[in-house]
Amino acid sequence: MYDVVIIGAGVVGSAIARNLSRYNLKIGILEKEDDVSTGASKANSGIVHGGYAAKYGTLKGQLCGKGNKMYRKLQEELNFGYRKTGALVIGFNEEDEKKIKELYENGLKMGCDDLEIIRGDKLKEIEPNLNSDVTVALYAKSVGVTSPYEFTIALVENAISNGVELKLLSEVLSIENLEEKFIVHTNKEDIEARYVINAAGQYSDKIANMLGMDDFKIMPKKGQYILMGKDQGHLVNTVIFQVPTDKGKGILVTTTYHGNFMIGPNSEEISDKDDVATTTETLKDVIIAARRSIPDFDVRKTLTTFSGIRASSNTGDFIIEESHVKRFINVAGIDSPGLTSSPAIAEMVADILVKSGLVLQEKDNFISYRKGIIVKKDNNFHGKIDDEDPAKNIICRCEVVTEAEIVDAIHRNIPINSTDAIKRRTRAGMGTCQANFCRSRVKAIIARELNIDVDKVTVRGNSSSKTPVRAEINLIRKLK
Repeated sequence: MYDVVIIGAGVVGSAIARNLSRYNLKIGILEKEDDVSTGASKANSGIVHGGYAAKYGTLKGQLCGKGNKMYRKLQEELNFGYRKTGALVIGFNEEDEKKIKELYENGLKMGCDDLEIIRGDKLKEIEPNLNSDVTVALYAKSVGVTSPYEFTIALVENAISNGVELKLLSEVLSIENLEEKFIVHTNKEDIEARYVINAAGQYSDKIANMLGMDDFKIMPKKGQYILMGKDQGHLVNTVIFQVPTDKGKGILVTTTYHGNFMIGPNSEEISDKDDVATTTETLKDVIIAARRSIPDFDVRKTLTTFSGIRASSNTGDFIIEESHVKRFINVAGIDSPGLTSSPAIAEMVADILVKSGLVLQEKDNFISYRKGIIVKKDNNFHGKIDDEDPAKNIICRCEVVTEAEIVDAIHRNIPINSTDAIKRRTRAGMGTCQANFCRSRVKAIIARELNIDVDKVTVRGNSSSKTPVRAEINLIRKLK
């Protein structure tokens, strides 16, 4: 019998698990894929948004600013990768300026004290490569970037260190509501729980339907991205947004936490929740839109393309509440700014559990610290390929990933069975050659450490993620 079972090991479910792990509770996380962070939590912009970004009076507005303020401490404790960059919302004309002023006023209502409307020389001082047609911008200093999949992995690793049980490849098939407990039927086993938290992302409506709830629907939206090399990273210092539209925050230009230049996403409503395909025509539109912000990036430096599915709800806001089925909490419709809001969502869920009757007694031995996997290399690092010292034996040349880092990732408390799982933890395979050099070497290390045949090591495990077609990448590189 679990006190709490969480369905879904994306960033929201993982943040909830880590927060609850500080209490004397028996907690389980169910994830249908073979790793955590394989859905929207790995395929998003990685932006820690400012408090102005969501509408005043909404849950999004309430939780975004609060979540933003929690990231610095979380980074100090969990070492996943976060840096503050600031952001510009740029405008080209009087109509854009009107919308920028509305964003500014919205931010003031929510207590933002970091906002400034800027023009002229200050724009160029902050972003020297900005389109000269930009006339005005909202400058939000609290915005930052993070590595979303590393964040999710760090949350779960720390939660497990504090007693949470993670069950991968465990798809929920049905849920029974008995008088004092639920029985969650998965493809592997039946699990009893006093409380169930539905954090199943784009499938949260399906999970709710298992208990007869049909008061919300997930309307998935796909966003496509282009990721370029670090040699383009100097073109942008902040996160650059264009004035938002009804479809969302629009095409942004940013660097990732690790310094890659990235543009996207578009927004398209889709019916297939597993449709993560990218298309050359859509990506061409992304490029055209991004050039309105930073004109001179070089698409020949494209490394890969990808897309993510946002779990937008028909309510237009986050759904975080105990449902009409007592002890069943829906945490659904968590689209942007869900990544930013996730630690604040976790605290809100804890409050809901208390109001529902769950007693939260803090542990005396809670472990708040989690050591990072990636070891930062300085100019004095002298690694080489096939070195006898694992700490200096370079497996991935592009990202300078050592054998020791890969071995560390394999022997942590989340099971690993694919090269993509290693990639998300160490960046081996994320560089210029896109794993052409290191994949076979990573496979060999996984096989050796797990004492399995190398043929048993897959690229993507059980994930449905699409591998970009090389022909598509070559077409993107030829676009102007």
